[in-house]
Amino acid sequence: MRNATRPFGRTLAAMITPFTPSGELDVPGTAALARHLVDEQGCDGLVVNGTTGESPTTTDAEKTQVIETVVEAVGDRAHVIAGASTYDTRHSVRLAQAAEKAGAHGLLLVTPYYNKPTQDGVAAHFEAIADAAELPVMLYDIPPRSVLGIGEDTFARLARHERIIAVKDATGDLAKAQRVRAATGLAFYCGVDELNLAAYATGQIGVVSVTAHLVGRQINAMFDAHDDGDNARALALNDALVSVTAAVFSIPGLAAVKSGLATLGLPGGEPRLPLLPADADTAALIAARLADLKES
Repeated sequence: MRNATRPFGRTLAAMITPFTPSGELDVPGTAALARHLVDEQGCDGLVVNGTTGESPTTTDAEKTQVIETVVEAVGDRAHVIAGASTYDTRHSVRLAQAAEKAGAHGLLLVTPYYNKPTQDGVAAHFEAIADAAELPVMLYDIPPRSVLGIGEDTFARLARHERIIAVKDATGDLAKAQRVRAATGLAFYCGVDELNLAAYATGQIGVVSVTAHLVGRQINAMFDAHDDGDNARALALNDALVSVTAAVFSIPGLAAVKSGLATLGLPGGEPRLPLLPADADTAALIAARLADLKES
C-alpha cells in the first residue's frame, strides 16, 4: 500500500482550451492562460485535454499542441497532466504515448463512457494505457458523466500497478473515497468543487478544480487555513465560494469559466458546439458573483 502524497501538487486547474473568434486553437492564449493559472491563481498543476478542455471536440493534433504549449509556458513551475482516455483503448494508448512525447508529466484517464464495459474491462483498459507510457496516472471516476463508476475491488486491483498513483474523485461519495484511499493508499483529488473543503478535511490531498480558473487563490487560502488549524477561517472562505461555485455550475462549467475569464480580460473564446456560450443573464450573474467575492 502506498503512502498518499501530493504527486501532482495540491491545487490543479481543470484547464479550458482557449479558442480564437473563428473557433481555432488559440495558441498564444493557451500559453497566457497557463501562466495566469500558475502565477496569479496559485495552481501547482494544470490538467489539459480533459472534458473541461473540450477534449471531445479537439483533434489529436490540437491536443498535442496544447500540451507542448502549456509545458513550455509553465516549465517546472507546475505539473502538467494530460487527459488521454476515451472509450477506445487503442486510441487512448496513442493519446498517452503522444502526451508523453509532448512533455506531459502525467496522465488523466477517465472511465470508458457509453460502451459500458465490465469492471474487468475497465481495469484492463486502464492497465493497457498505463503500460503504454512511462508516466504516472491519475484515474478519473465520474459516473455522473460516464455512467459507469470504478468499483472498489477494481481500485484495489489498479492500485497494484506501479504507475497508477492517484484518483480524481468526481463521484460525490466521500465515504467511498475514504474507504478506497484507506485501503489502497492512492492519492485522492476532489473533482467536485462544491465538496473541496469537505473532501480535503477527510483526507483528500487536493483538487482538480474548474473554479480554480477564477478563484484559485481563495481555494489555496482555504486549504492553508485548514492546514494551520484555523477551521473557522477555512469555513468562512468555503462559504464565500458557495455563490461563485453555484453560478459556475448553473450551466456547463467550461462555458461559465470562459465567460468569467472574458470578464477578467483573459483568453478563452466560445465553446465548440454542441456546447453554447453563457447567455447574457448567466454571464452577468458570474461577473456579479466574482465582483462580490473580490469585495468581501
